[in-house]
Formats: sequence, structure tokens, C-alpha cells
Amino acid sequence: MEHIEEVFSDGKLLAFVIRNELSPSATTFVTPSDLNLQLGFVVYPNGGQVLRHMHLPIERTIHSTTEIVHVKQGRCIMDIYDDQRKLVTSVDLKPGDTVLMIGGGHGFRMLEDTVLLEIKQGPYSGIQEKVRF
Repeated sequence: MEHIEEVFSDGKLLAFVIRNELSPSATTFVTPSDLNLQLGFVVYPNGGQVLRHMHLPIERTIHSTTEIVHVKQGRCIMDIYDDQRKLVTSVDLKPGDTVLMIGGGHGFRMLEDTVLLEIKQGPYSGIQEKVRF
């Protein structure tokens, strides 16, 4: 799909890079339905509505942390690494770009004053849940 980049290493999906230019005219999910975090654009016409609802409790097992980072302001380079901590690619991110990180590792280098919105499964248990390299 145009404006969505998939980053793979040895056949393993590491990340989706969703560019700000993506503007679907119909509901479009970026992620496959079996991924532990779903990301999509839900499109409604003027006057449309989402009927009020609640989500029922459901037990899920999470084996790894999946993160979404949205560039609110500024510009940065995101380095994406495989599970062996080898650099796979570097991606230039600008305002409006969003990255869904599924596997491997990552780091950011700021090119400007930058504000990142980060979303991940919680609760955050602290620094012991990550390894720096």
C-alpha cells in the first residue's frame, strides 16, 4: 500500500512506517488481524457515528511489547535493528509519520527539537523490561 513501508529482516516483520501522506478514503487496517496490537484508519462520512459501547474484559497473553511512535513535532532518524541487534535500516521521520514497532530493536536520533507520542502495552514495569545495546 502506498505510504506504508514494511521493514523486514530475514523474513521477520519488524515495523510498519506509516507516512503522514496516507489518507485512506475507506476504513483501512495496516496490521494483520492476528497481531497483538491493531492499527488502522476508520473512516466515517459527515454525520456518521460510532454507537456508544464498552469493550468486554478479555484475557490476553502478551509475549513482547509492541510500540507505536507518532511524530507530533520535529524530525528524527529512527534506527531499526533485528533480534541480533544488527542495524536493518534507518528511517527519516517527520511530523505526522507513525511507526508501529513489532520486533527487533530501535533507537532515535533527533534532527530537530522533537515531540514523540509513544503508545505501548502497559503497565510499564520499569527499566528491567528492556536491554540497551
